[in-house]
Amino acid sequence: MGPQRAFGRGGLTVGPIGYGSAALGNLYRPRPEDEWPGIVPAAWEAGIRYYDTAPHYGLGLAEERLGEGLRAFPRDEYVLSTKVGRVLEPNPDHRPGDTDIANLFDVPSTRRRRLDYSRDGVLRSVEDSLRRLGVDRIDVLFVHDPDDYEREALEGAFPALDELRSQGVIRSYGAGMNQTAMLTRFVRETDLDIVMCANRYTLLDPSAEQDLLPAAQERGVSVAVAAVFNSGILATDRPAPDATFVYGAASPELIAHVNRIADVAERHGVTVPQLAVQFPLRHPAVSTVVLGADTPAQIERNARLSAPPVPEAVWDELREAGLLP
Repeated sequence: MGPQRAFGRGGLTVGPIGYGSAALGNLYRPRPEDEWPGIVPAAWEAGIRYYDTAPHYGLGLAEERLGEGLRAFPRDEYVLSTKVGRVLEPNPDHRPGDTDIANLFDVPSTRRRRLDYSRDGVLRSVEDSLRRLGVDRIDVLFVHDPDDYEREALEGAFPALDELRSQGVIRSYGAGMNQTAMLTRFVRETDLDIVMCANRYTLLDPSAEQDLLPAAQERGVSVAVAAVFNSGILATDRPAPDATFVYGAASPELIAHVNRIADVAERHGVTVPQLAVQFPLRHPAVSTVVLGADTPAQIERNARLSAPPVPEAVWDELREAGLLP
């Protein structure tokens, strides 16, 4: 799977690829009972030993399924992270047939999320996640998307996580977001030791280089990079005409830009997905890239994207052509 890198300051290490489990929560569509159970074993077989989840994913279904999948493997041999900030509770307004698809998860809406970044909310969330996962400990906890709750996170969630780390309940903590400005402030103003940055350190949007990554290096904070395919446009050898970029339609100009990247890749016998995965891993602050997968076949394909290394000549040509910043 590749060399291990330090992940936080608690002695954890991870390989270049981690598994992000949103698909196990029926992201966009249901996963049949004969399909999803093969995903975690395929990840293990591929050498993946870092698994990330969240209560948000499928209203807890992803945690339940991930925990079930990991039960066959020794707890000391993998790193497990989940998130806090959304407490799940019964949904009194649920009617038969109602789903959570408005939040992108095709599951019955028998539960609802309550945004809660307080100390009590964090402790409740951790207790619930341990139960859903069926484990006795979680290695890493991330404050999940506190974009509109910065003060609450700073005054409630982070002190609670610091307490849990000091007690040895968790090894490390941090925050996971789709922006860099607030993550950078958290790196500078709290004692977190890992951040997860989605969509902001990619071939098409390397903006984390401007603020987050230098701050992380300075403070000894590890970075996990998620959404390296920018929600679709970089996931295939060439973008489809209806490709998506950060959950919206990609512009014709952006599609043309990616096709020019693909031209360079093809000349060197590599692919756009390989470039998308290996680009963030070249930065010394980055510990791992977290990839989702729908099927065992996707897991196997993803696991091969981090090696062998893309030749340096490819990166040089992309820079010379103005296709990389």
